[in-house]
Formats: sequence, structure tokens, C-alpha cells
Amino acid sequence: MAQPFIVSIPHKLGKDEATRRLKAGLGSIRSEYGKILQVHEEIWSGDRLAFQLTALKQRVSGTINVAEDNVKLEVMLPWLLAGLAHGVQATIRARATRMLEKK
Repeated sequence: MAQPFIVSIPHKLGKDEATRRLKAGLGSIRSEYGKILQVHEEIWSGDRLAFQLTALKQRVSGTINVAEDNVKLEVMLPWLLAGLAHGVQATIRARATRMLEKK
């Protein structure tokens, strides 16, 4: 049974700039982690991204919602990946924070 995995990252960029930075940063994540994940669908609708990917041969779907002061990643993980999720939560938070740091 799939389990929700939620990470919220605060920022001070505003919705438009945060969305722009995420769109730019997601390409580098795709190339960096291409050996373990393949993106099948990535649909932006305003400030919301819906995606489907395969990670470690497990199908995953989720959303990224961008608000004025935070970004919320919500992923439904199969049981195999759910066990690994908390180990990568700090990595996800750190990577997203770097993308969203005010410069």
C-alpha cells in the first residue's frame, strides 16, 4: 500500500521566483540522478507540478505546490521506497533549500 511522503520547504522568494527556480533546478536533478530515476510525466499547471516517475524500479507519483512562502512536495510511495524515504528527507530538504535561497 502506498504511503504519503511530505516535505515542506520555507522560502522568501514569492511564488513566481520560487516556481522559476524549481523549473530550472529540476533539470539538474534529473541529470544527476538519472541512473536511479526516470521521469515519465511532468505537468506544470501554474504553480503546481504533477509528476510520475520510476525510482529503483518502483512507480511513484506526486505533486509540488509552490506558495508565496513555502514549497510542499507530496509523493505517494510504494512500501519499498517508503522505508527509504526518511533517510533521503534531509537530502531533499537541503537540495530544495539551496534552489530556493534568496540571492
